[in-house]
Amino acid sequence: MSAAPAGTKGNPLGGEAIHDELDRRAAEVADQVVAWRRHLHRHPELSNREVNTARLVADRLRALGLDEVRTGIAGHGVVGVLRGARAGERVVALRADMDALPVRDLCGTEFAAETVDSDYPGGPFPVSHACGHDCHTAALLGAATVLAGARDRLPGTVLFVFQPAEEGPPVTEQGGARAMVEAGAFAGPVPTMAFGLHVTPHPKGYVGYRVGNQYGASTLVRIVVTGEQTHGSTPWEGVDPMPAVGAVLTGIGQLYRQVSAFDPVTVSIGHVEDVGRFNIVGQTVTLWGTVRCAVEADTARVKDRLTTLAEHSAAAYGATATVEYLQSVPPVHNSGPWVEAGLPTFRRVVGEERVVETGGTLGYDDVSEFVSRFGGLYVMLGVQDATLDASGRPVPVPGGRGLVTNHNPHFYADDDTLVTGVRLHAHVAYDHLAGTLVPRAAG
Repeated sequence: MSAAPAGTKGNPLGGEAIHDELDRRAAEVADQVVAWRRHLHRHPELSNREVNTARLVADRLRALGLDEVRTGIAGHGVVGVLRGARAGERVVALRADMDALPVRDLCGTEFAAETVDSDYPGGPFPVSHACGHDCHTAALLGAATVLAGARDRLPGTVLFVFQPAEEGPPVTEQGGARAMVEAGAFAGPVPTMAFGLHVTPHPKGYVGYRVGNQYGASTLVRIVVTGEQTHGSTPWEGVDPMPAVGAVLTGIGQLYRQVSAFDPVTVSIGHVEDVGRFNIVGQTVTLWGTVRCAVEADTARVKDRLTTLAEHSAAAYGATATVEYLQSVPPVHNSGPWVEAGLPTFRRVVGEERVVETGGTLGYDDVSEFVSRFGGLYVMLGVQDATLDASGRPVPVPGGRGLVTNHNPHFYADDDTLVTGVRLHAHVAYDHLAGTLVPRAAG
């Protein structure tokens, strides 16, 4: 293990010795973390339906003898509170998301999910952990085990935050990170740092970070195009919404030309639903999609142009269109001072050569609600059979399982890498509480 960062050696609270203890405890819980992950993977639950996942989490946290285990937060959110035995004013919030996706599981493992949710709005859906939230939850449970065992060495308080509905709740429901904040999950004690990680198709055991926006801003969009229903044999007696829908779908591809080409944006329509049948010109067609912007300031401009496109395209065909923007999520932003403070910890955990800077992405993660309020960091943890090419991009290792992106039915994660996630959480928590992982401006 590489040397401890400046300021920890000789620390009366433990210095290098505490990090060795954290690593030893992480190794001891590694097999249990894999077992938790496999159980969660086999039994996935969609956003705002994480009943059994939350129960498993709460039961495990209670078994650790934490000071508090709060449940039912913003649906099925769980927060465990661990107050260290040593005096300290800092509070670190370690976050994991728990929900799965409406995606078939084709990962090819013996613990692949066969779950189908027949009651979820818009379903039935096959359900799987195609984004790796099972890994996040298992790793944080492991970190809770490690830190609870070392509570006599902790100079402050740790919050273990298990969040529901990161992927977005049904549009008629509330949920996710913002809902946890609004429900008072962090009213006391208030975090002085939030930390989380996301498994990605990077080389196993690598930590990826970015100064600036790690993830983009996101907004769900619903466009309803309304015409006038009639029989398919007499379209002139009604107003067909389909041509207007086609114009909207085509026009979306030109929106990128109306904002700066130097800051990526996407508008993607992922679901189209109509009301009618083959011989009826229906009255309404609804488009569901997402707006993503690398720079949050572009969001308002893209929304304005998309609304204009939909309304005017519909009018050109005698129809009307309404556009709604729902479930807005700010970008995940890692500030320079926080990254500078965190790099020594990351390098201690995985080795300097495995801590790499990554590019931005138009993916989103509502952990941004925590990081933007309390400060902190969000990093990527590589879990696939990959290496980095000369430009720093992940490429498949010959003979491995390949690179598979999150949300793909074939997405996979290496079990042996989960203990690295446990160690990252534990080391970040201790270093922040001990005052070594703190931006310079904050002391």
